[in-house]
Amino acid sequence: MASILHRSGPFEERNPRLFVWFTTLYNARAYYPILAVFFTDLGLSLDQYVLLNAVWAASIFLLEVPSGALADTLGRKRLLVFSASVMVVEMGVLLVAPKDGGWVLFSLCVLNRFLSGASEAAASGADEAIAYDALPETNRAAMWDEVLAAAMRWRAAGFLVAMTLGGFLYDPSWLEKLGMGIPVDLAHRLPVALVFLQALACLFIALRFEETRRAPRTEGHECAGAWKLTLATAKRALTTRSIAIVLLGAVLIDAVARNFATLNSAYYRLIHLPEWSFGLIGSLIAVGNWFLPAIAKRVNQSLSTTASLIAAGGVTAVLLVLVAPSWPFAGVVPAMLLMMMLGFVSFTVSRFLHSVATSSERATLLSVKGLVFNLGYGAYSLAFSGLLAAMRTTGSDASAFPRALAWQAGGFVVALLVFALFAGALRDRKPPGG
Repeated sequence: MASILHRSGPFEERNPRLFVWFTTLYNARAYYPILAVFFTDLGLSLDQYVLLNAVWAASIFLLEVPSGALADTLGRKRLLVFSASVMVVEMGVLLVAPKDGGWVLFSLCVLNRFLSGASEAAASGADEAIAYDALPETNRAAMWDEVLAAAMRWRAAGFLVAMTLGGFLYDPSWLEKLGMGIPVDLAHRLPVALVFLQALACLFIALRFEETRRAPRTEGHECAGAWKLTLATAKRALTTRSIAIVLLGAVLIDAVARNFATLNSAYYRLIHLPEWSFGLIGSLIAVGNWFLPAIAKRVNQSLSTTASLIAAGGVTAVLLVLVAPSWPFAGVVPAMLLMMMLGFVSFTVSRFLHSVATSSERATLLSVKGLVFNLGYGAYSLAFSGLLAAMRTTGSDASAFPRALAWQAGGFVVALLVFALFAGALRDRKPPGG
C-alpha cells in the first residue's frame, strides 16, 4: 500500500500505478451486493436474470480474444479507453431502464449486459499487459507479484467502501429511521449512479496510460495481424498441456463461484438477511480479500499451479455443501468464503500465465484465459437457469433455489474428482510457474 503512495519499487513507473487505480475503480462496483435483487426489483424474474448473465458471457465469448489480440497490435491504451467509454454507456442504460417496463426493460437489460461484456473483454488482458511491460526487465517477475498483490489489496479496500455504500444506498429504511426518507425507486438507482461516476474516473485514468507497444505500421495490417495472433495464441494455449490443464481447473472453480456471486443477494434473502446488510457482507468479504494475496502467494510457492487449483477446488466443494442447506443467517459464512475463492483463482492463474507468456502475446494469452473463463461461466449460467426452471416445475417456487443449490454441490464434487484424475493422468514435467 505504502509503495504505491510513495511511488517506490515497481510503482516508480506510471503504468503500474494507474493499473492499480483503474482495476480498483473498474471492479469495485457499488451495485454488486444487490445485483440480483436490483434486476428482479426492476421487474425481471430470477430465470431472466440468470439468462442475462449468459448474454454477458456470450458477449465476452465473441469479443474477448479478438480484443486481446487488438491490444497486442493496435495498442493496449486504445482498448482501455474503449473499455472505459463503454462502461459509461453501460451504466447510463441502467439509469434509464424503466421499472416494470416489460419488453423494453428486458431489452435494455440485455443491452446493458452485452455492453458490460464488451467492456470487460476490452479491458481484460490489456490492463495487466500495459502494466507488466512497463516494469524494468530486471527482476520483473518479482515486481509483478508485488504489483498484483497491491492491486488485490486496493481492490479489497475499494470493495470495502463500495459494498458498504451499495447496500445502504439501496435500502433507504435506515434513512427513514433518521427522518431522512427518500423514495425507494430513487434509492434503488443510487448504487448505479455511483458506478456511473466511477466509469467516468476510469475513462480519465485510461487516457493517462503510456502505451507500451511499438507504433503500428497501418491499421489494416495490424488488424490482420491481430487475427493471426489470436489463432496462434489460442492454439498454443489449448494444445500446450500445462496451460490447458491450468485453464480447465481454474474455470471449474470460477464458473461455479462466479455464478453464485451474481446470485448472492437472492441467497441472502433466502436466508432471511435484511437488505441493508448485503453491503456490509460485501465489505467483510473485501476485508478477507485483503489477506488473500499473501495466502495465495504462499500456496503457489509451496505447490504447483495445478495442485494449488485442486486444493482450492476441494475447499470450494466443502463450501458448496455448506451453502446448500440455506441455513438462516448461518449460511452467510460459507457463502462469503465461497466468493473469496474467485480471488485465489485469479491470482494463481495470472501468476502462471505471465510466467509462460511472451511480451508480444501477453494480452492475447490473458484474453484467451478470459474467453475460457467466460465461456465456462456462460455455459454454467445457462445450465443453472435450466436447473432452476426444472426445480420449479417439480416443486414450489420457494423451494426451487435451495434444491438447485443442493444439486450444484453434488455435481461440483463429481466434476472435481474427474478433473483431479484427468490432471494426474496427463501430468507432464512441471512447467515454469506451474
